[in-house]
Amino acid sequence: MLAKIRSLIFIPVFYGGSTPIIIASFIVALFSEPGTHYMAQVWSRYHYLCTRLILGIKVEMKGKIRNEPLLYVFKHESMFETIDLLRIFDKPVVIAKKELLVIPLWGWIAKKHGLLGIDRDGGGAAMRQIIKQAKRAIAEGRPIVIFAEGSRAHHGERPELQTGFAGIYKLLGLPLIPVALDSGIIAPRDTFVQKSGIITYAIQDEIEPGLPRDEIRDRVHAAINALND
Repeated sequence: MLAKIRSLIFIPVFYGGSTPIIIASFIVALFSEPGTHYMAQVWSRYHYLCTRLILGIKVEMKGKIRNEPLLYVFKHESMFETIDLLRIFDKPVVIAKKELLVIPLWGWIAKKHGLLGIDRDGGGAAMRQIIKQAKRAIAEGRPIVIFAEGSRAHHGERPELQTGFAGIYKLLGLPLIPVALDSGIIAPRDTFVQKSGIITYAIQDEIEPGLPRDEIRDRVHAAINALND
């Protein structure tokens, strides 16, 4: 019951507070790219402050995030990590489903920040466009982040990796760092109720570029599910 009450308080506080931040971000994005990145961090830090003070959620980071041109592959269990990425990274470029870019106002700001919307049914042409944009970001020293399983999964579930993942890994030619997490225990996908507790990010060992398709798929799948045993 306490978790439900906290969650009911969190919704208007977070989303109500997000509205002026997003409006300010839109104005800033019209004039300044660095300002857009700064506002993204403001929004993410506001989200974390709300989850910490209202919901009683803490984050434990096992390992170190490196803000370098690396390919990070995250487990995906809740909305928490999609927003928190903007806090734990400096100017990450996230490869996500293109539907996010059509969200009014937010989608335009996300694109200005560097979100790359991939068309999963777009074939080779869509993939080439994503790779072109990602390589431009890599040249700027920015990390690339992808949720290779696609949609959010319940904690303990191990969906197969999306078919386009191996192609992105091969064409970018970057060292890859898998990240396991357990946010689905605290904030499961099928309810608005979020529990208090600790969300763990477990940064796994770096994987070299250039591995065969089956090997990289199996190693990444095992690594991002390291907390699902």
